[in-house]
Amino acid sequence: MKRMLFVYNPRSGKGQIRFSLARIIERFSAADYDVTVYPTKAVSDAAQTTRMRAADFDLIVCSGGDGTLDEVVTGLMESGVRRTIGYIPAGSTNDFAGSIGIPRQMERAAEAIVEGEQFRCDIGRFNKSDYFVYVAAFGLLTDVSYQTKQELKNVLGHAAYIIEGVKRLGSWRSYSLRIESEEFSANGDFIYGMVSNSNSVGGIKGLPGKDVELNDGLFEVTLVRTPSDLIDWQKTIGALLINDENSDCVIRFKTRHLVVCSEEPVAWTRDGEDGGEHQRVELENMPRVLDIMTGAQPEASEPEDMEPADLPEEESPESSEQS
Repeated sequence: MKRMLFVYNPRSGKGQIRFSLARIIERFSAADYDVTVYPTKAVSDAAQTTRMRAADFDLIVCSGGDGTLDEVVTGLMESGVRRTIGYIPAGSTNDFAGSIGIPRQMERAAEAIVEGEQFRCDIGRFNKSDYFVYVAAFGLLTDVSYQTKQELKNVLGHAAYIIEGVKRLGSWRSYSLRIESEEFSANGDFIYGMVSNSNSVGGIKGLPGKDVELNDGLFEVTLVRTPSDLIDWQKTIGALLINDENSDCVIRFKTRHLVVCSEEPVAWTRDGEDGGEHQRVELENMPRVLDIMTGAQPEASEPEDMEPADLPEEESPESSEQS
């Protein structure tokens, strides 16, 4: 019998998993899995549990928002073993799940885990030691997700982010930055930056740009220069929403590696969660290191000249027990 670790956040998405939990576990059991269920109790609990226990299981499944997925992927990377992940989205936005074709309905997502296809996609490394699944960002409104109270999210859903965002519109900051990559380098003042691997961010489809592929070894980068006046603000918003690639205020490019430097600490988010304040951030694409189950196979490239990032060879739970 195969062994599954099922980590779920009981507070995500208005706690809706409690209505489906029994049926989900029954479906996994019917697929010949011995299921160990672990409800998270605090921030970083999912990461720690996955890091400590991943080697003992054949499949790691998580349910929650993008932050819960981020923790489980981080814990798995830190564990040094390679395991396939299943994801049952339960948050308010679930950008990554939609990008790779995971159903939003919980029981259908559980079905995709046992009957779907495995997809191998890229993730990001943040300052050598941290990870992000689909987006790292700084600047305007990026703190809205993790500073919005969970109770408000549970009551209002996506509207909670809008309410919190409106409260912060008058407090935006401009950062003097040095941007370095093979494709684009510049000094300048910026109010927003996003390094992503997803078809949508913040629930807005198409925001990361065009021709997004999740396993091509490249990030989509969006940088927004500081507007000088109201007319510039209007141009900037328009360029973001229509993906204008010829805009002077919005810079877009693809890259494998990016360094962002500043004279003062800049607050970052990773997958919508607090990523800390940094004066230097290095972002590296780790090509095709995450094996995740999906219902509908996403459009993705498989370049012949690209090798997966250097990871430990996969070991079975049995072999890890013997070592």
